Amino acid sequence: MAKAPRRSSSGSRRRRTPGRAAAAPAAPADRFFRQMVTSMRNGVLAVRADGTMAVMNAEAYRIFDLTPQPGDMGRPFSEVLQAHPEAVRVVASGFQLSHPPNRAELRLKPSGRVIGYTLAQVRDDRGQLSGVSMYFKDLTRVEQLEERERLRDRLAALGEMAAAIAHELKNPLAGIEVMAGLLRRQVPESPDAQTAIADIINEAKLANAIVVEMLEFVRPIRLQLGKTSVPAMLHNAVTMAESKARRGDVSLAMRLAPGLPAVRGDEHQLTQVFTNLLTNALEALNGTGTITITARAASPHEGRPFAPDVPQRPEVAIEIADNGPGVPADVKERIFNPFFTTKPQGSGLGLAIVRKIVDAHDGQIDVSTPPQGGTRFRVILPLSGTPADSE
Repeated sequence: MAKAPRRSSSGSRRRRTPGRAAAAPAAPADRFFRQMVTSMRNGVLAVRADGTMAVMNAEAYRIFDLTPQPGDMGRPFSEVLQAHPEAVRVVASGFQLSHPPNRAELRLKPSGRVIGYTLAQVRDDRGQLSGVSMYFKDLTRVEQLEERERLRDRLAALGEMAAAIAHELKNPLAGIEVMAGLLRRQVPESPDAQTAIADIINEAKLANAIVVEMLEFVRPIRLQLGKTSVPAMLHNAVTMAESKARRGDVSLAMRLAPGLPAVRGDEHQLTQVFTNLLTNALEALNGTGTITITARAASPHEGRPFAPDVPQRPEVAIEIADNGPGVPADVKERIFNPFFTTKPQGSGLGLAIVRKIVDAHDGQIDVSTPPQGGTRFRVILPLSGTPADSE
């Protein structure tokens, strides 16, 4: 008598319901994801939109000198990282900035460690902001220190080269301007000659400006900190920007909050920051449009509604917005990079210097596109805590 065919295990699986078969691989995939994050040699943490901790791997705990607790995931991240308020501010800024920083550095004050970090915004399938992730590495290790030493050597060599170029070019450029001015006086009745001489002088001034910007970029920033009046600084920046770029029919509105405390900073260098931003706005508008300058005390937890206990310092937010053509998305990613420019005769150092000065003041700078179009730069600076004498 023939035996009935034995049911194979594969046959029994084929008779399972489709729903169960589809759900089975989910657990291994989730387990693999957790194992991958846990075994990464970089620190990884992620925060949900409500401010609760979603992910924090072992390397992150080690770098922050923290001991994992069973209830850490799901707690407010500001509680988990309460020993590092500077890190809390950085993570919280990821919900506020249009373009969170990439490859930036932060010193952890309790331990003195320096970490290199990248912030990224997590978005759901609808494009809504659902969280922020932070990837970081301990840069105090020996190989990182050696790499930074090599980088310093290269920057020092670049600085010496720039200084030598400046020394060699400044005198000839000054001579060209002087001789062109003398030549202009000798041919007052020739319009063509006057036009050509004016072009020579302008090109010599442009070359000199590029040399000066190179020196400013490679030279270490030395701040002379003091109480700086925001209104006085912005009025000076407007005057200087109008001397560098044609204003034409551009309408300029200044909206400054009354009684604004002074900024703690270097007045000369901060004026340079806003002069550069206003000059760029005037050049983008090309004689027609509107520029709006606003300054106000930054609201507590501004852009961070999920974590009311995030430690805050008194800050001022200064915005320069124009209704020009705007900045393309691919340009925004590189707009602060050295030597990147969209101008035919630009050096690509203006905004790099701006960011360098803002960073030296322990501030933040961000570029975005307002709903009505155009470009908006926002600079956040720490306040001195007392009103300026000139206000």
